[in-house]
Amino acid sequence: MPSSPSSSAQAAREALAIRLTHLRRDAGLTGKELSARCGWHPAKTTRIQKGEAAPTDADIRAWCSACEADDQTEDLIATARAVESMYMEWRRLHRNGMRKVQEDFYTLHENAQTCRVYSSNAVPGFFQTPAYATALMRRITEFQGTPDDVADAVAARVARSGFLYQGNHRFVVLLEEWVLRSRIGDTEVMAAQLNHLLTALPLASVSLGVIPFAAQRVIWPLEAFYLFDDRHVVVETLTAEINVRQPREIADYAKAFRELGQMAVYGAGARQLIESAIDSLG
Repeated sequence: MPSSPSSSAQAAREALAIRLTHLRRDAGLTGKELSARCGWHPAKTTRIQKGEAAPTDADIRAWCSACEADDQTEDLIATARAVESMYMEWRRLHRNGMRKVQEDFYTLHENAQTCRVYSSNAVPGFFQTPAYATALMRRITEFQGTPDDVADAVAARVARSGFLYQGNHRFVVLLEEWVLRSRIGDTEVMAAQLNHLLTALPLASVSLGVIPFAAQRVIWPLEAFYLFDDRHVVVETLTAEINVRQPREIADYAKAFRELGQMAVYGAGARQLIESAIDSLG
């Protein structure tokens, strides 16, 4: 497994840095000479070439101009923007509220035939009731200190549930039992959410497995991730959304999903765990 879910982003940053370094060398410039032409301190050039600092659009334009390689400017800017999108802090994504991110997730689901989801922390968005989504997203907003557009964000999130009933979409979901037992919202909210999961179990578009507390682990609990077909993984950490598109890492997440699935119970076994969690609410 990768040492960090952000390794794709780091590898891409380093690849961009190497391209810029080669551009400088091909122009026959030292780091100091390029810095002088760009009008910044040589330390900035060093940080960019080491992948420690992300170059802005203006930085790339200045760099290419200094190297007399203006024909490469737009391609390098597009590459840098793609790198930036791989690792996005939630506070930046939510700087104007949460609704836009939920709409982006809607588009991801719309364009994917099969979505495989592993969650160790909460019920996935397309399974959430409005009340559960409201409780969860309000707390996230408070924690991050970002603008409160929870009502609009909840509507955008719950809209994803439509894909459970339309088109040829397929949802293969693995939940840790902890998701069923942890209380998000009050008892009434949690009971309604668990009962809603029971209604999703028999859907033709859904395969829902639950990994019991007592399961013999063949792989450790991981951060939540969404695998869209076999081309894109979205990993959700405390502070950031990480987009993985490197084939080797996508294969690692697919392998992890298979191994996690070996520990899960399905059908009657999953129903029993959900019903037990409902009973425990009192």
